Order: sequence, then structure tokens, then C-alpha cells
Amino acid sequence: MRLRLLRPVHTLYEYIALYFGLVFLGLLCLAWTPVALVLRALLPGAWARTVGRWAITFVFRFYLGSLALTRACRFDLSALDALRGEPPMIIAPNHPGLIDAVLVISRLPVTCIMKAELAKNLFLGAGARLAGYIGNDSVRGMIDRSIASLRQGTHLLAFPEGTRTTRSPVNPFIGSIGIIAQHAKVPVQTVFIDTDSPYLSKGWPLFRKPALPISYRIRLGRRFDPPRKTREFVRELEQYFAEELARGSMMQSWLAAPTVAGAAPQ
Repeated sequence: MRLRLLRPVHTLYEYIALYFGLVFLGLLCLAWTPVALVLRALLPGAWARTVGRWAITFVFRFYLGSLALTRACRFDLSALDALRGEPPMIIAPNHPGLIDAVLVISRLPVTCIMKAELAKNLFLGAGARLAGYIGNDSVRGMIDRSIASLRQGTHLLAFPEGTRTTRSPVNPFIGSIGIIAQHAKVPVQTVFIDTDSPYLSKGWPLFRKPALPISYRIRLGRRFDPPRKTREFVRELEQYFAEELARGSMMQSWLAAPTVAGAAPQ
């Protein structure tokens, strides 16, 4: 009887936790917008980009910490810390959901390739422009700006699928990642985002409640040397991702391990 009474209360709490997360991220980004606009006008270009990237990292890390405290999600993202301070490289994750960029950026102040329309977004645009994020409206321009950013010593976050995964285990990879790596002469560090939920995957309604808590884990994969032949490289990269994701054993073993559901991001 008691369990029956508690079940509606638990469900109500899950809805509150879910909508709190969505609204809170919007408020954080909106609060940063006027600050980003002022800093972009006052700071030199290189300083503006550095401040912008670190600020977004701080905001996203704070946001994920708040999700963990509500017990809506649990995170293990610490594998990314090994990349901090390393030479320029392309960080290439799989792309199961909308939150993927947030997960990576919460640990690393990277340059990010993003959808061009987000640069005009009220919530994200000013911060993205301050950080020097790269829009994908022009393929040639995106490639040139990505190469220039890597040559300035930064890490570049690029999703090889180009969009969220719709075909298991991965979508066909786009060729631009190979071109950028070849011309910038930088390695490609593969990253695997494991989750136990389809929440925010392609086609998932934003306000549709998933089962909570949602678990996210990031693990580092193979680091590929700068390619000589881009087409062969992209095919090899796609095959490697497909094989690693098809196994899926690491996520299952992690979920089975005893952990604290509300633990903050490590």
C-alpha cells in the first residue's frame, strides 16, 4: 500500500527533475549571453576565445553537477581529463544524443564545430561566437577555420557522423574530418559516449520523460595518426567505431558496478 502511494510522488519528482534540467540550462546560457557580448567587444580575439571556451566549460560542468544532485543522471566523464594539456588533436566522439557536446565540453575547453543556425540562437549564439566555435554553413569555410584553430594549438571537437546517430551502430561518416586532420597534421582521438537511455536521440521529443536516472560514461578509444589518404582513413575510422560500439560490453559492466546514483561528475 505504501509503495502505491509513493509511486505517484516519485513520478512527479522525476518530471520536476527533468524539466528543471532543461529550464536551468536555458537560464544559464541566457545569463551568459550579455556577458559574452560585452567581452567579445572588449577583449582581443585570442583572449576572447580563451575566456569564452573556459567559461562554457565551467557552465556546462556546473550544469551536469546539478543534474547529478537531482539524481536525474549519473556521469563518469573523467577519462577526458587525460587529454587536457595535450598537443592539438581532433576529438571525435560518437553522437547518440543532444547532450553529447555538453558532456565533452564540460571537461575540455575545445573549439567546437556546430550547426550554423546555433550561432544565431538567443541562448547559445553569443557564447559560441565569443568562444570562436565554427559553424558548418560552408563546408570549405568550416574546414579552413578548423585547420586554423588546430594550428593555433587548440583541440577541435568534431562528430564524425555529422548529426545524431539514426542507424545502429553509427551513421556514415563525413569526409571533412579526414581532410582537416590531413591538412592540419594532427591525430584523431576517438571517444565513445555510452548511455543506457535513448533520451534526446534523433526523433526523441524534448519534453518526453525517459526512465531515470540516465547513465553516461565516456571512454577513450584509439588515437589515429594524421591520414595520408582521407577516403581510406574515414572508412577505417567508421569501421572502428562500428566494431567498438557493437560490442557494447563496457557500458553494461559499468552499469552493473555498484555506484552512487547521484554522484557528481568526476
